[in-house]
Amino acid sequence: MVTNNQITHRQIRLRIPTNFHQEPVISRLVSDYGLTINITAAILGANAVGDGWFELDLQGFTTQIDDAINWLRDIELEIWDENSVGDW
Repeated sequence: MVTNNQITHRQIRLRIPTNFHQEPVISRLVSDYGLTINITAAILGANAVGDGWFELDLQGFTTQIDDAINWLRDIELEIWDENSVGDW
């Protein structure tokens, strides 16, 4: 069991639609939520055409990761995590 004061990792897949291409979404995960982000995979269209797909390894305290994922959901980005890996 992971407590709120332990550093942990969480793998997610994130879709960033074209209307968010000018927004620093991943940067905000670092600056606003204090996470360390490792981009483990990415699919981007040429000249930023189409949606971007990122597989991210989020590292931080459980509460930081939970808050960051809640923010991503609040801005209505599609997220898949360990609970929905079968849907990847």
